[in-house]
Amino acid sequence: QVQLVESGGGLVQTGGSLRLSCAVSGSAVGTYVIGWFRQAPGKERELVAAIGWRGAGLYKDSTRGRFTISRDNDKNMVFLQMNSLKPEDTAVYYCGRSGRFSREESDYDYWGQGTQVTVSA
Repeated sequence: QVQLVESGGGLVQTGGSLRLSCAVSGSAVGTYVIGWFRQAPGKERELVAAIGWRGAGLYKDSTRGRFTISRDNDKNMVFLQMNSLKPEDTAVYYCGRSGRFSREESDYDYWGQGTQVTVSA
């Protein structure tokens, strides 16, 4: 059974940092694409960053240079380091698993429950 569990969300001021973690069980993170998505109230879920089999990263334009995705194969975890946070980064952040290096939500088959990130002005 594949499970993904996010942690690390919270409340932070503008310009602050957070590090999100995605713990994966039942599937090896090194053999799938793991993506971080976010969903703000009233908006669709969107890709923030994804990491492929060879460690290549895929980023949303507005997060490139501020966010960094990484992976620890031994711990079977994926991380999202978020720096220089802005109020518009406020959302529920989800990690998902995909067999494709994709920005499309429909390509991800397993999801975590989400973790709230709130950036105050």
